[in-house]
Amino acid sequence: MIYREANPSDIKQMFIVRYAVKENILLSTDLVTTEITADYLTRRGKGWVCEIDNHITGFSIIDLIDHSVWALFIHPEHEGKGIGRKLHELMLDWYFTKTGKTVWLTTDQHTRAESFYRKAGWTEVERIGLSEIKFELTADQWQQKKNFYN
Repeated sequence: MIYREANPSDIKQMFIVRYAVKENILLSTDLVTTEITADYLTRRGKGWVCEIDNHITGFSIIDLIDHSVWALFIHPEHEGKGIGRKLHELMLDWYFTKTGKTVWLTTDQHTRAESFYRKAGWTEVERIGLSEIKFELTADQWQQKKNFYN
């Protein structure tokens, strides 16, 4: 497994991962275009990918402007290998070297993602509609949880 910063040339393979997921399915392809994704990778924040045999198996993107996790997805064939945890660590380590502001994200209720974020130290702050949860994570919470794992 190789972990590295994502770049716009990775977007096509990142979309393969994004459209393969079984939870948090993207309902409209208009919401996530090549141009929007490139903006998140180059101007708004940064992303990381995991490659196995030159194929992207997971990716994460964090947004410094809105202080949010924009994406963290693993191809279903590669779940349970620690890829999500490593991508999560890379993006949060980078984020908290750039700002001390609390970061947030939303995910669907009753999913593997919900469980993952709770175990990773995120705090539920709001229920949105019938199916989404908003989580937040402070720099202190991240440092405590990260130190616990290491």
